[in-house]
Amino acid sequence: QVQLVESGGGLVQAGGSLRLSCTASGRTFSSYTMGWFRQAAGKEREFVARITWSSGSTYYADSVKGRFTMSRVNAKNTGSLQMNLLKSEDTAVYYCASGSRISRRPEDYDYWGQGTQVTVSS
Repeated sequence: QVQLVESGGGLVQAGGSLRLSCTASGRTFSSYTMGWFRQAAGKEREFVARITWSSGSTYYADSVKGRFTMSRVNAKNTGSLQMNLLKSEDTAVYYCASGSRISRRPEDYDYWGQGTQVTVSS
């Protein structure tokens, strides 16, 4: 079992920045992928970014590429999502997830955090 806890959400004005963190506990995390997803009200959950834990390679959705950066600190089992130049359309509940596949599909992730609200005011 892997437990994931997100932090760092909040309210920010358009153009501002927020940093989300996700700390994993339970099982050794070194061979897993961590992903960030988001779900806006009335919409389906969508992929935001993912990082391969061992190599640190990242992949981003087109909608956030160039604005969001994902990183990890292996020793702390923590992944972060730095979000810059935020837009109103970034407003959503953000979830971190872990899985054993390198994937953008929510169904490929086994464990999920509780989510953290990000609200961007225009």
